[in-house]
Amino acid sequence: MYRKYFRAMPAVLGLTMALTLAVPAQAAEAPSSQEGKIVILHTNDVHCGIEEGLTYAGVSACAREMEAQYGAENVTLVDAGDAVQGGPIGALTRGEYLVDIMNQVGYDIFVPGNHEFDYQMPRMLELMEMLDAQVLSSNFMDLTTGESVFAPYTILTYGDTEVAYVGICTPESFTKSTPAYFQDEDGNYLYSFCEDESGQALYDNVQASVDAALAEGADYVVAVGHLGVDPSSAPWRSTDVIANTHGIDVVIDGHSHTAVDGQEVLNENGESVLLNQTGTKLAAIGQVVIDPDTDTITAGLITEYEGRDAGTQAFVDGINQEFSGVLDQVVATSDVALTTLDPVTGERIVRSQETNLGDLCADAYRVVLDADVGLMNGGGIRTDIPAGDITYGDIISVCPFNNQAASIRITGQQLLDALEMGARYAPYESGSFLHVSGLTYTIDTSIPSSVVADVQDNFIRVDGAYRVKDVVVGGEPLDLEKTYVVASHDYMLLNAGNGMTFDGAEVVKDRVLPESEVLIQYIRDELNGVVGQAYADPYGQGRITILTDAQSAGEPETPVEPETPAEPETPTESETPEEPQEPAAGTETYTVQAGDCLWNIASQKLGSGFRWSEIYDLNRELLSDPNRIQIGQVLVLPAA
Repeated sequence: MYRKYFRAMPAVLGLTMALTLAVPAQAAEAPSSQEGKIVILHTNDVHCGIEEGLTYAGVSACAREMEAQYGAENVTLVDAGDAVQGGPIGALTRGEYLVDIMNQVGYDIFVPGNHEFDYQMPRMLELMEMLDAQVLSSNFMDLTTGESVFAPYTILTYGDTEVAYVGICTPESFTKSTPAYFQDEDGNYLYSFCEDESGQALYDNVQASVDAALAEGADYVVAVGHLGVDPSSAPWRSTDVIANTHGIDVVIDGHSHTAVDGQEVLNENGESVLLNQTGTKLAAIGQVVIDPDTDTITAGLITEYEGRDAGTQAFVDGINQEFSGVLDQVVATSDVALTTLDPVTGERIVRSQETNLGDLCADAYRVVLDADVGLMNGGGIRTDIPAGDITYGDIISVCPFNNQAASIRITGQQLLDALEMGARYAPYESGSFLHVSGLTYTIDTSIPSSVVADVQDNFIRVDGAYRVKDVVVGGEPLDLEKTYVVASHDYMLLNAGNGMTFDGAEVVKDRVLPESEVLIQYIRDELNGVVGQAYADPYGQGRITILTDAQSAGEPETPVEPETPAEPETPTESETPEEPQEPAAGTETYTVQAGDCLWNIASQKLGSGFRWSEIYDLNRELLSDPNRIQIGQVLVLPAA
């Protein structure tokens, strides 16, 4: 069936105007022409942000207004995961009140994200039973039965049109939740996400569900995935799944917290598939409109909406009131703003470079647990702390995972391997990026990562040069044979979180305090209740040095880009750029600069990062690998 696709325009104030994003400017229609259209509203990665962005009351109001215009039977509300974890109310109720709110809003379909598993498997399954929405996942498999835990897909009927929804969970759930939650007491995996090194097992699984839905009579297929577009998520990204399957019309995505507004991505047959993702914490509401009469599909983001559903707002207000006495309790103060963000660009950097809040968290573990070294993963630091009073709610918002503090005794070699595992995607984002206390280290990004991991992304070994170097512990160079006491939380040290295993480690202190109490105790007892000027620099105290290609080659310093959703690898300095090609008529050239990748070149010069493949196609004689571009290479660009 031939489909016409249109990329939606940004929405503006009010739903009446926001609805125009479902129809391109050249095909604008009067409201009377909405009859028969199918509207899919969607959210992802809310992470307990119930009153952030457009708010859950806004989502509810938007859905009700859509139902009034299109007919309630033609509107479906979908969430693509990571809803029940990430804030105080989620942590204190182990997800239950977030499920209650989602039921109040009226979600129809839900696909679990990796953080739905953070309260452990029995609780996750219990929460999914509480949820009124139908839970879908094609690839979350019970290995004891060989069956999917949830329905792989469902088909909803809208008049004479049938739309299939296929659920896809990220295989990164193993390491971006807690690996032990998916294992038995002997460490054997009880569950699978159809993971393998090439991604083919996932693609085959999704294709089988798509084929089954089409054979059952579906006219359209909407994949709802918690997959993302981050380079560290390859080969399981939404773009990877699209490129290796056929039959999907639209992908509603999550996981990478990226705003993607109706981008066209080619499938394995060269056909366009629309990709939509709303970012995080209700920054937008996603909208997909299917018009069976014209066989057209449009997608985009509603970024501004003023409506609020009174019933949902009252429901949320009641929950907030219930917890206000606990969460509003002042536990400390800070003279400085503690951040996860770059104060200049506003971009998140806590997963790619040092910040003062990362230093504070790592210090808390080292000091409170009396260890040689404190470690804190960037993905475990979820929000900022502004200057002024620090409440209990602020502390839980920073570390909402209910992790427990622990310490282990490991060799210097194991410590080096852990740092290398955390640095493998630098200077790009990774939740495994390690903030440190009691040591300093350097990451040389000109050295490609040679970390070898298994199909669940668990560390096996380093098979080549280390990009982590100049490690100093307590003022002395790291001794690979010596043992050190390392403190952090049980997620990383005891449960192989972020994929780092510490085989044979001696447990010194086993789950002695909740992570929130570690931070409170450190500020209260060691800092006399006040975070002072020692933590004033938002970029931290200089514990982590990140060298770019230019710096490794002795060239002037170039700032590290904090977040670029593109290929993680960078070239080695030994490679020499080849001679530039002659541009064809209607094209231009671009000289590669430090920190560039094909994604950001496409974003800057062509208006969309998704056009990186066009640049690669034009330069295949020069580029043997799209992940490796070199400073000084002259690339031919397609017409903008």
